[in-house]
Amino acid sequence: MAYLFRLKGWKTRKMNFRYTVHEKDNGRTVRSILRNEFGFSNSLIKRFKYHGQVLCNSKPVYMNQIVTCGDIVEADIHFEEKSETVKPVPMDLKILYEDDTVIALDKPPGIIIHPLGRDSENTMANGLMYYFQSKGCQTKIRPVSRLDRDTTGVIVFAKNQFVHEKLTQQMKTGDYHKKYTGIVHGCPAEKKGIINLPISRAPGSIILREVSPSGDPAVTHYEVVEELKDAAVLHFTLETGRTHQIRVHCREIGHSLIGDTLYSNIPTSLIGRQALHSHMVRFIHPLTGKCIEIISPLPKDMMDLRNALL
Repeated sequence: MAYLFRLKGWKTRKMNFRYTVHEKDNGRTVRSILRNEFGFSNSLIKRFKYHGQVLCNSKPVYMNQIVTCGDIVEADIHFEEKSETVKPVPMDLKILYEDDTVIALDKPPGIIIHPLGRDSENTMANGLMYYFQSKGCQTKIRPVSRLDRDTTGVIVFAKNQFVHEKLTQQMKTGDYHKKYTGIVHGCPAEKKGIINLPISRAPGSIILREVSPSGDPAVTHYEVVEELKDAAVLHFTLETGRTHQIRVHCREIGHSLIGDTLYSNIPTSLIGRQALHSHMVRFIHPLTGKCIEIISPLPKDMMDLRNALL
């Protein structure tokens, strides 16, 4: 990285970016330094411009100011943000990983990520907002990805706009990896394969998805890791992140997830939800460049299901 950054502690929520201008940079603008050396988006740069949070040689500066060799450009990101839509609600959160820039939670079944309709208080976002405020921090809730209501496991949240943008970009470039464990009806004949079938919204429904030639590209890699009685444990790796992607693809290959009432008509009393769990997330830390891998063990209801099918 071409810049230095400094984290100044949880309560202040400041992240300081510092760049010393080289001779090759002569003639560039402050905006160019922010965009190309710090990797800030146009949206973030507009925020800096509005709040006056960029300095050159310790003095406030305009975005179009020309820099010269030896100048020091600094940007402090302050994360005192208010969220009018997320009410803080005490909740027992299981934290899998946390640092100054990201937090990963272990999501239980029966809960959604963000307030929606009647679910305005019993969401992961409500619990996380309460946790943030209990630490003296005012910030928005920024999930990097989503999980269905009854899908369990790792869910990552960014603590600021910069980190959220970087992790979202990694999802597009393939540097943000997600692995799921699912238990399906039957066992695929091919023990390892790729499901490459486009997915679109089903006509007349706001919830259901289906495979359709006019849909968005959707690619799922699967591998059978254990054969059970009329069932199998599979690992899934996603190249894309379409809504209900794994569930739709499993149905399409004739091996729907056990307990999936939307995409399977096979009843079961062994589990009260679709047997799908986000067991691993791996990404490159946007600031340190280190590989971060977060694991969530298989939850009890899926372990009980697996044991019942041995």
